[in-house]
Amino acid sequence: MLRLVLEIVFFLNCFAMTGLVLLQMSEHSGLGGAFGSGMSSTVFGRDETKDPKRTATAALAGVFMLLGFILSVM
Repeated sequence: MLRLVLEIVFFLNCFAMTGLVLLQMSEHSGLGGAFGSGMSSTVFGRDETKDPKRTATAALAGVFMLLGFILSVM
């Protein structure tokens, strides 16, 4: 029973993490990225390190790894 619950949480986590990754803005989006400028996300003052989508993705990735390890041991 516990394994089934963990597998359901694992699959829901996979779908949520996939959705969050697809929602994030790419690193080289915009006109500056088209011409090789790596400063496209910071030209207008946007701070990518404090983006809540990145924080949520990192948390979901940690849960994914933990659940994957637990399920492989079970």
